[in-house]
Amino acid sequence: MNLRKISIPLAISLALTAAPVLDAKVDEKTASKLGSTLTPLGAEKAGNKAGTIPAWNGGITSAPEGYDSSKMHIDPFAADKVLYTVTSENLAKHADKLSPGQLAMFKRYPDTFKMNVYTTRRSASYPQMVYDAAKKNATKAELNATGNGVKFAGVTSPFPIPNNGLEAIWNHLLRYRGGQISRTIGQAAPTASGKYVMVDIEETVYFPYNQAGATVESVNNRFAYFLQTVKSPARLAGNILLVHDTLDQAAEPRMAWSYNPGQRRVRRAPNIAYDFPGTASDNQRTTDQFDMFNGSPDRYNWTLKGKKEMLVPYNSFKAHSSDIKASDLLRTGHLNSDHLRYELHRVWEVEASIKKGTSHIYPRKTYYLDEDSWGILVADQYDGRENMWRLSEAHVINYYQVPMIWDTLQVHYDLLNGRYLAFGFNNQGPVDKFDIDVSKKDFTPSTLRRSGRR
Repeated sequence: MNLRKISIPLAISLALTAAPVLDAKVDEKTASKLGSTLTPLGAEKAGNKAGTIPAWNGGITSAPEGYDSSKMHIDPFAADKVLYTVTSENLAKHADKLSPGQLAMFKRYPDTFKMNVYTTRRSASYPQMVYDAAKKNATKAELNATGNGVKFAGVTSPFPIPNNGLEAIWNHLLRYRGGQISRTIGQAAPTASGKYVMVDIEETVYFPYNQAGATVESVNNRFAYFLQTVKSPARLAGNILLVHDTLDQAAEPRMAWSYNPGQRRVRRAPNIAYDFPGTASDNQRTTDQFDMFNGSPDRYNWTLKGKKEMLVPYNSFKAHSSDIKASDLLRTGHLNSDHLRYELHRVWEVEASIKKGTSHIYPRKTYYLDEDSWGILVADQYDGRENMWRLSEAHVINYYQVPMIWDTLQVHYDLLNGRYLAFGFNNQGPVDKFDIDVSKKDFTPSTLRRSGRR
């Protein structure tokens, strides 16, 4: 199916080749569009001609009245009504706004899968220091010589006006996510019959690259430190994973360690990358599907296809609500569509195709990146026979106490075996914390050992 593309009103042409463009920075005149015709992060500020996508007017600039940071977020759009519902019966009318993976979901679940579409709310917003850094990055940031790293950037996405697909995917990898976070979440992988066991996970993440004033040169080549502990069920409890993600991954690949409570030992875990199975995922996602895509981009050629209008998960405060339990969302085959919100947004389409001489269980993938946040909202993943294998969706909200856009629930649908993995349940608390006091000293192998022996 040919999906209708939308022209991009940028002063530079899009390079559609996969080769890295090393001199990626733009000139001052082009960068001056940031904050004028473009948003500070590089999205089109204007709405679309049809009026179905509004202009960006700053997003959510303050928390709704009554918001309590110790409780789940108040839905600022709770009064919105469903505009229309996409079903298998009216699918042809909306097909040009859906990804091949989304279309495949309607084919596999024609009687139960649907999309409730709401008014588009361009709610994305960030601290001023993020906007300032993005404009600075635009005229300075470059890919390194291999394309497997970034130079002369800081705080947020390095290429707000991207030239190619590799720059766009680095925008996702390095986007601003609040600096640090502590959260307790649930993960479930229902069987084809709908049965599941909830896996409870504690995570602490520190993003030195996202700190005010940070640069590639100041963070000692580490842009993220990640600590993950499985708390239940008993058969998995006590397994801990520690990851250091690097900026120049050609010079210094990701470093990872694991702690197994049965062995009571910390071990290096170099396989925690690429298509290695994700933590407690029952083989329903790969390691690099966490956060929709993470890790080194070096096994793929990346092609920037352009922009399109697409129905995507957005402002998913209903699924995030404390009024909803995980059991209300988890259904056979897919999440309960009654609690999900889709909106029409412009997205960047980036295709990843496997390089010769490398391997991955997904030889081809297509990512759809939110123009307002650079986060991946939807991903299509194909198997070696070019069959649609898995659809991934990130159901995002504005964490307006920060503020920033990030997913509250992430789901990976397997269209071949009828299963899926849903990750991020915390509706019943405790709430995510972005004001924790952490530093890189809290993410060492010795810290991992001490944590495991508590």
